[in-house]
Amino acid sequence: MDSLSGVLLAALLLGLFYLVGGMGMGDVKLCASVGAWIGPHQLVFALLFMGFAGGVMAFGWAIQGRFLKEMLSGTSDLIFGFAKRGLRPHPTLVLANPSTRRLPYAPAIAIGAILSFFAVP
Repeated sequence: MDSLSGVLLAALLLGLFYLVGGMGMGDVKLCASVGAWIGPHQLVFALLFMGFAGGVMAFGWAIQGRFLKEMLSGTSDLIFGFAKRGLRPHPTLVLANPSTRRLPYAPAIAIGAILSFFAVP
């Protein structure tokens, strides 16, 4: 039962990112498989570590690529525009837009899953 709960939790939470066009279905399936493996309790910690790892990766990538200002502007537009847009995808910041910058999220999922083993007793 725990593995099913982990799959459902991961699919529900990351599925929202897929629905709004910010994450690919492969990342959702990978996180769901991690949820099945570690269970829902540990998955909560893994998701926190995933978000942190993804943020650090994106920040480093933006600094290295010299588009930090563009990234911060897009992030604020996503966060503060959410109230107006609701669960509809952003007009330009979606995976379907070929000019949108993409960061593979599988490494952040893996890092979060690994770090969760050190956080959960």
